[in-house]
Amino acid sequence: MKLASYFLWVLLLGVLNIPAGAQKKSSAPAPGLAELEKMAARFAPTPIRVDTSKLSSGDRQALVKLIEASRILNDIFLKQLWSGDVALYEKLKKDSTPLGKARLHYFWINKGPWSDIDEYKAFLPGVPPRKPKGANFYPEDMTKEQFERWVAALPEREQEQARSFFTLIRLSAGSGGQRHDPFGTVPYSEEYKGDLTRAAGLLREAAALTDNVSLKKFLTLRADAFLSNDYYESDMAWMDLDAPLDITIGPYETYNDEFFGYKAAFEAYVNLRDDEETAKLSAFSQHLQEIENNLPIDPQYRNPKLGAAAPIRVVDEILAAGDGAHGVQTAAYNLPNDERVVNQKGSKRVMLKNVQEAKFRSALLPIARHTLSKEAMVDVSFDSFFTHIVAHELMHGLGPHQINVAGRATNPRIELKDLYGAIEEAKADVTGLFALQYMMDHAAEMGLGKILPSDDAAQRQLYTTYLASTFRSVRFGLEDAHGKGTAMQFNFLMDKGAFVQHGDGTFTVDMAKIKPAVAELDHDLLTLEAEGDYAGAKKMLDELGVVRPNLRRVLDNLQGIPTDIEPLFVTADELAPTTKAEPAPKPARKKKARRS
Repeated sequence: MKLASYFLWVLLLGVLNIPAGAQKKSSAPAPGLAELEKMAARFAPTPIRVDTSKLSSGDRQALVKLIEASRILNDIFLKQLWSGDVALYEKLKKDSTPLGKARLHYFWINKGPWSDIDEYKAFLPGVPPRKPKGANFYPEDMTKEQFERWVAALPEREQEQARSFFTLIRLSAGSGGQRHDPFGTVPYSEEYKGDLTRAAGLLREAAALTDNVSLKKFLTLRADAFLSNDYYESDMAWMDLDAPLDITIGPYETYNDEFFGYKAAFEAYVNLRDDEETAKLSAFSQHLQEIENNLPIDPQYRNPKLGAAAPIRVVDEILAAGDGAHGVQTAAYNLPNDERVVNQKGSKRVMLKNVQEAKFRSALLPIARHTLSKEAMVDVSFDSFFTHIVAHELMHGLGPHQINVAGRATNPRIELKDLYGAIEEAKADVTGLFALQYMMDHAAEMGLGKILPSDDAAQRQLYTTYLASTFRSVRFGLEDAHGKGTAMQFNFLMDKGAFVQHGDGTFTVDMAKIKPAVAELDHDLLTLEAEGDYAGAKKMLDELGVVRPNLRRVLDNLQGIPTDIEPLFVTADELAPTTKAEPAPKPARKKKARRS
């Protein structure tokens, strides 16, 4: 194909590298000062203080470096979210008017000009009306169909690179009359080289300061990975991390890639381990194979040999950054996502206990008072809330992971594409309930009696707290994987009579119906993943992942109750002072992709 014809073809495809904001901007009037303050008030300001006095001298010094390295990931995440994010942030910081300050405040909560809990609608003028579904991982006018046509024509190895967690898709510059692909891949290590080099240097400084061998190894390997774009060895080392300072830093979750869920966003969590709580909950992980063997699914889909026992870490968060610190705050996470690591070592569950306590106080208790009957309200319990989150994270590692579809070896993430996040989060919620009920039923023989009460009162607390928490999670919005997955669960259980709404509008759990309904829903979700059934997943989410009128009335009555928290990282700021407004990141240098 001649070069002129090639560029004409690219133009017709509509993939010229013009920022989306220059092509289509929001025509709706931007919120004024009062409305912005009301929007921001949905996030309750919450000081995050952690006692670090028991750390060794070396770890206290290393902690400062880890905080500084983690803040750099805020810079990278802005670049990943939208090509115009950095320039817009620079502009907002210069506006000292009350409206300008309110805009900057809500921008920083969301790390962009779209409100996470309002289905990514723009709240600033002059930007696209909604967050681009491909974020800044793909050319901004690229369609899913264009990507799939391009990838289908690539050799297998290049297909893997195109779908990799750690590459961007960019317009290709061609190669002097050779093969002309419309797109190409750019490794994260190249696109964010300056930021990652700075972060890697700080990680190496921290590694030199800490006296913990496993932390030293992980930080060294993760610094190498930032520059090599190969995260396998450092993920393996992260699974073996056993240190008072529990750090998670790198590209992990793929929720911002609403096209396919392929591309990982940079995030960081700097935590202090709670040894007492960790030891107590680690007992759960010893029984995962037994739970897997009894999942409500066709036995052929069960995994007869799980990876190594899944580590559980209970921690207090000192700092979150990047993808871990926008919109609704993370309460727990289950990583890594690399199936090679999961198959060999399982995955690690990290429970952010101080964040969960803040969410429970600020949001869940007030919601429960508005939605549950007086009799049910007494069964709302933080222990049940915390334990279900533990089970949720453990259940990400159970169920189908390596599957076969039409003779192809694949996995649910690839087959369910953009639907995977909502289905997987719902699966973890529901399988978590199933697993806790199973462990309650077998607590004596499992030796769990001391950490998992199993009487009738404890069971009522589990399901009642879960009911109250569904209202909390649905408020995250249907564009959020957790929010959509929770709406689907709520509607399914209402249809089965497991949740009951009374004449005064309050809700209770029907204990006779909730257990079989949970098992049935769990069967359906696990089967969708086991069969890689995209059409079935879409049908379920289209029919049930919606806000029906009865749920809409409930949500409307919760106005004024915080949706989530806005963490104020007091300890981190005291240890490693920074300006009140985060320093502006330097824009990434524009470049064409390398030919795949």
